[in-house]
Amino acid sequence: MTDYGLGHQIRSLVLPLMVVLVVPLHLVVRANPFSIQYQSKLPYLQIPVGCLLLGIGLLLLVVTIRLFIKIGKGTLAPWDPTNKLVTEGVYGYVRNPMISGVSGIILGESILLGSWIVLAWFFVVVIVNTIYFKISEEPGLVRRFGNDYRRYRENVPMWIPRLKAWSPNDK
Repeated sequence: MTDYGLGHQIRSLVLPLMVVLVVPLHLVVRANPFSIQYQSKLPYLQIPVGCLLLGIGLLLLVVTIRLFIKIGKGTLAPWDPTNKLVTEGVYGYVRNPMISGVSGIILGESILLGSWIVLAWFFVVVIVNTIYFKISEEPGLVRRFGNDYRRYRENVPMWIPRLKAWSPNDK
């Protein structure tokens, strides 16, 4: 059995940190190689909306990582997955809250920075993850968790949250 201590969890953060920090920073710096200049067209709207989305995305990411450690006994990394299917908490509302969190962070960054190129990155992340989930992750979850995952997938939407949390005890 693998130890899912702090060091193990930190190593699993490589992929999300690349997606939410390294790539957007590279895109912004590459678009303006001499400096990052903040340009706000509507600062009284852009700053709070960008910060709100970034904050919600970060909160979702932290909550889902915690659920993966506590309940799933694993990490967020696809190469080091959970040992138990996680359907509690935010997972009762939507199947992919972690990527919703990552997407929220990127969308918040694009609004906060006023960057169209980071907004394009947001759409790339959503599209690539949707394809990845359908082609690889969901079939893998069916193999690992069988009917429990099939039932979960039938009752909990991929991206748009349910109004009321689903529970495996629901009929």
